[in-house]
Amino acid sequence: MKDKMKTLTIRWQRLTNETGQTCDRCRDTGGTIETAFKKLQKALAELGIKTELESKTIDLKAFRKDPLQSNRIWISGRPLEEWIGANVGQSRCCNVCGDSECRTISINKKHLKQYRKN
Repeated sequence: MKDKMKTLTIRWQRLTNETGQTCDRCRDTGGTIETAFKKLQKALAELGIKTELESKTIDLKAFRKDPLQSNRIWISGRPLEEWIGANVGQSRCCNVCGDSECRTISINKKHLKQYRKN
């Protein structure tokens, strides 16, 4: 009997307004995720690992309640910032987001140098 293929799930969620638009930051993240996902999918398939990309939207009401829920990425159920040792922050974004400060993540330079060596 053939072993069940392992699956790596990447989930991304972001704000979309009533006309389906998102902010530039989320749009850029989406493009980056698509590019990285295709590369990862190809590389992991050779190891017998299936990859899935789930894309979820949150509405303006949910965003206003907690702006840090927009533009979030999880890999195998863990937030991206946990995988890479990043800090979560906030900054102004654009008109789709209104006056809310949107989610950002940052990595200190020392950690980034260490991360790139591995």
